[in-house]
Amino acid sequence: MRTRLGAEAASGKDYLRLAKSESMAKLLFRRRLAAAVKGGDLIYVISEPDQLALLPEGALRVLVTAGIDTVKTRFAARMGGNLPGPVAAMPERRHALFEAEGHALTVHTGETAPGAAAEAILAVKQYRFPRKSRALRALAASQKTGRASRKQKL
Repeated sequence: MRTRLGAEAASGKDYLRLAKSESMAKLLFRRRLAAAVKGGDLIYVISEPDQLALLPEGALRVLVTAGIDTVKTRFAARMGGNLPGPVAAMPERRHALFEAEGHALTVHTGETAPGAAAEAILAVKQYRFPRKSRALRALAASQKTGRASRKQKL
């Protein structure tokens, strides 16, 4: 997705790298997010509910989820294959954490290929934000150029 849009990407508390103090880092990151809503592209992967407060009004929210068995398998792989009891219960407690939050699109990673997910997100983005981003304009221009050069070859 990031490559397709030519977008900046951040996750969790990556924004802390922007400044020495957390409050200043949050302020700077909120400004980046607000600028992205107005016409740029920034992908922010949120894993904690308190991070939702950083999103500006109008941000495109996409819920990316998987079935609980898939989540547990992925979590076990990151933990070296062994999940102690309390750790095994954590994915179940957190599984539906964001489902009640408003979002424009839900992507189930177990059911949707990454390319198809990216296309669905781009379609929603174009619908919600008709003014195309730089990356989408460039993509459209390259597709037109490609068609023009194919016609010339014929």
